[in-house]
Amino acid sequence: MDKKELYIGIMSGTSLDGVDLALAHFEHGNTHCLETFEFPLPKGLKQRTLDVCQGQSTTLQELGTLDHQFALLYADAVKAFLTYLKLDSSDITAIGCHGQTVYHQPTGDFPFTTQIGDANLIAVNTGITTVADFRRKDMALGGQGAPLVPAYHQTLFAVTSGCKLVLNIGGISNISVLHPTREVLGYDTGPGNMLMDAWIQKHLNKQFDHDGLFARSGKIQPQLLNLLIQDPYLLELPPKSTGREHYNLAWLEHIINKLEEPLPAEDVQATLLEFTALSIAQQCQLYSTQHDDMLLVCGGGARNTTLMQRLTTLLLDWNIDTTDSQGISGDYMEALAFAWLAYRRIHNLPSNLPKVTGARQATSLGVIYNPE
Repeated sequence: MDKKELYIGIMSGTSLDGVDLALAHFEHGNTHCLETFEFPLPKGLKQRTLDVCQGQSTTLQELGTLDHQFALLYADAVKAFLTYLKLDSSDITAIGCHGQTVYHQPTGDFPFTTQIGDANLIAVNTGITTVADFRRKDMALGGQGAPLVPAYHQTLFAVTSGCKLVLNIGGISNISVLHPTREVLGYDTGPGNMLMDAWIQKHLNKQFDHDGLFARSGKIQPQLLNLLIQDPYLLELPPKSTGREHYNLAWLEHIINKLEEPLPAEDVQATLLEFTALSIAQQCQLYSTQHDDMLLVCGGGARNTTLMQRLTTLLLDWNIDTTDSQGISGDYMEALAFAWLAYRRIHNLPSNLPKVTGARQATSLGVIYNPE
């Protein structure tokens, strides 16, 4: 019997909560998630990365140092995962590593995207073939380089009637639009946890608002909400993608400074949650068929009960659940996606959706780095 190909996917994401890893086997279009693992991200590394992502001045030396440190972090995470699994590096066909995005500029005269975490170091330090740099080939073909996960969602969730949306609420929120008779769509809807996390970290020194309790203690401020909801990105048509270079604490404080009176911190948190929920719900409603429409939520935001309750209220006609109800862990969805992207690259199979990213053609994304 042929040995099964095993792939490890790695994702650290815009929220920088930690490193997520998933071990998977792909067969006949099906995903077999065998195990998942979380590896901590050092606080100092997280803060220095956030500083770079949020526009603070940096140097090539600092960026190169971060690139090296993230590579070693990913390699250590893989080695810890293998120890936990009681597997050897020779048991793994390839690693799919997204890297840590520090800047994403998909439009303008010179579009580019930058992910750090040197894949050469990952491959050499783990002894495993590593696939990385997934976004730039799509951008070279005129695409946004994002989102890439809708192509994977298409393989996971069958649609026979109505519309099925897969909503990932990470730092940024993005949706995959699955319809039985139309091409797959997918794009970033706007902020997810990013603004809420930044605000509560500044005022309560907490990493995130557990269950949305801080937001629940405040009142929505209509004037601030009105300013937030006028953000031009929300009116752009897909394909589109965004990130921390747009939605960050400086952007938020610039808007708050337009108000005549200061607001209680909890009121700002409540308004940010409402802004996030509204920006998501407005996009979901565009695809309502009013016939068995389903919204499947994954990512860290799926655990924010206040946010989930608000989405349920705003989307009364939708059946709302998490991807866990369909057998796919919402916490490790993106790690699984990059394991799948590595599998597609190793077999030279197309992995982008031009309708989603705007690329001129389908292609096999990622660059292969060998350990030898």
